[in-house]
Amino acid sequence: MEWPSTWTDRAGRDRTPSIPGHELAGVVGALGYGTTGLSVGQRVFGLADWHRDGTLAEYAAIEARNLAPLPGDVDFAVAASLPISGLTAWQGLFQHGRLRAGQTVLAHGAAGAVGTMVTQLAREAGAYVIGTGRATDREKALGFGAHEFVDLENDALDDVGGVDLVFDVIGGDVQRRSAALIRAGGTLVSVVGPVEARPADGLAVDFVVEADRARLGEIVQRVRDGRLRTNIGDVASLDDAVGALNPATRREGKTVIRVRP
Repeated sequence: MEWPSTWTDRAGRDRTPSIPGHELAGVVGALGYGTTGLSVGQRVFGLADWHRDGTLAEYAAIEARNLAPLPGDVDFAVAASLPISGLTAWQGLFQHGRLRAGQTVLAHGAAGAVGTMVTQLAREAGAYVIGTGRATDREKALGFGAHEFVDLENDALDDVGGVDLVFDVIGGDVQRRSAALIRAGGTLVSVVGPVEARPADGLAVDFVVEADRARLGEIVQRVRDGRLRTNIGDVASLDDAVGALNPATRREGKTVIRVRP
């Protein structure tokens, strides 16, 4: 787990032992005083506050504004896989990257949970998507809609040519090489911390995903009508959560923990 807020509060004070997990889908069990817009028994999904106990538990306390209604025809496991990946992709592409139809996106980690969302949303918006990853990721990345695929271990990234937006989930040398590919006025968007490399004539943005009820509603609607596919790699029980979240071998896709059968 790489989120310090999982074990510290907003002032940086230790709050262990703490409950990890930030995404959830479930049913409202109770409402705090003054809560409006939700009802007990309602199906919801969303993104929990970074600085309080999380979602790998039978009950979680979460601010109402961080939840969105979950339609009855969407499975809880599917919904639980959406908040971080879906909102990260959406905010990176459209809020920070200002993506427009006709532009070219270089999507790193295109077979991963975020990368597959980036690919699908960018393609739906009319962009040309070049996905990257390992050789074994090629078919999956293309299957989720990438127009091209670059094997970062064997292909020359520098041969890609100019792109308008780089969506970086890797950092380091790959980020530096990618920044050099960005056309004038383009954007490097990163989710791996402070940006080390900046395009010669463009923007570099690093961000942390934020909860957004309206966008969650748009994302789940896309899932319902078949425009967006989820990328779930493993579904495990709460008893098996530690092993599932720390797999012995590399897995692409989101790991979902079912708290109850």
